[in-house]
Amino acid sequence: MDYTDLLIQAFKNAVNQVLPDKIIYKNIKIDNHFFSIQEDKYPLKNFYLFGSGKASIKMAQAVEDLFKDYIKGGLIVSNYKKELKKVEVFESSHPIPDERSIKAGRHMLEKLSSLKEDDFFVYLLSGGSSALIEYPIPPISLQDLRLTTDILLKSGVSIDEVNIIRKHISLIKGGRLAKATKASGIVLVLSDVIGDDLETIGSAPFYFDKSTYKDAYLVLDKYGLLNKIPSTVLTVIEKGLKGEIEETPKEPPKRIKHYIIGNNLTALNGAKDFLTKKGIKAFILSSEIEGEAKEVAKVIVGIGKDIKKGSSYFFPPVVLLFGGETTVTVKGSGKGGRNQELVLSALLKIKDNCGIHVLSAGTDGIDGVTDAAGAVADCSTYKEALERGLDLEMFLENNDSYNFFKKVGKLIKTGYTGTNVMDITMLLVEGR
Repeated sequence: MDYTDLLIQAFKNAVNQVLPDKIIYKNIKIDNHFFSIQEDKYPLKNFYLFGSGKASIKMAQAVEDLFKDYIKGGLIVSNYKKELKKVEVFESSHPIPDERSIKAGRHMLEKLSSLKEDDFFVYLLSGGSSALIEYPIPPISLQDLRLTTDILLKSGVSIDEVNIIRKHISLIKGGRLAKATKASGIVLVLSDVIGDDLETIGSAPFYFDKSTYKDAYLVLDKYGLLNKIPSTVLTVIEKGLKGEIEETPKEPPKRIKHYIIGNNLTALNGAKDFLTKKGIKAFILSSEIEGEAKEVAKVIVGIGKDIKKGSSYFFPPVVLLFGGETTVTVKGSGKGGRNQELVLSALLKIKDNCGIHVLSAGTDGIDGVTDAAGAVADCSTYKEALERGLDLEMFLENNDSYNFFKKVGKLIKTGYTGTNVMDITMLLVEGR
């Protein structure tokens, strides 16, 4: 059996379960003069359609197909451009915001603020929204915003902590977009965060925010970034500490309801079902994996070695499934992403220990700023690297996992998937 191909196919099946159109059709049902979403029903009437994130365009296509002439207009912001029938589409920037992000944020604020009290809207929220729509609090400039985001992403700051900063320097995040509109609405959420925390997904434009300006200050202090971030950002946070800038909303708006319609666990179950049908035992261990990619890799391979030795609850052949999102502290000048770095770190522990396979890839089809979703490796990858004279530790130290896996032919490339529910990591241990 080709285990590499098996894992790649399992990953693709996981992604297929969280494709936006499939998620929309699964969660929304139309019956006579009402449409239902999970346990709730709403009158079928004209409404506005908005959205932001990597999955928002494909989600919007499915909503347009379902509701057709009931849609009065709206705005979708994503990281690529594709025309929709009823709604304007704006292409913005991800993962680092640029002038398009500011323009998109301003445009979204204007459209939502123009709605009346008796209007109704549907907002499609998915991963990537934090960078795609933005409007910083003055005097923070675009350049200040970009530099701050870049510093945070390269300093090992968790996504939750990154969003605490983002929410407190923005006029959109942390529930502030909800304050801009008088209309009622629902937010359909494709979760890309650990624990499906609505305060974190997309930096919570329509929810609320328990964190404070004090928390934002403490995050910067924790990572030694107070003197590294732009002075304008620190100025805004310090004004917030003094009460000179209003805090983010601390309660969810009663007129806007959120629904989680897809998440990492949905994808993991897709992979599990595929593997089970192929006759391979598969277990989901967690959909909430986080931490430094290198360290997570050590734990996963350690589990694999125990299984192989027979000193584990699990018996081979078996696949263990993990979901979540790791972080990478970038110190080198190479090219890569958290999934590729995880697999390269795992390979350093696997070495010539055959029978252990590791795959890790992003469900959005993008790992870091590369054209790969992730990578897969086993002992044959290690042996080929030695034959080619490749120094694994050097590639890892330089954060150059992409070029390593390119040389050994173990990159996973799917292209943009149009969805995003974080990452999928698989550990396969062969039978004896």
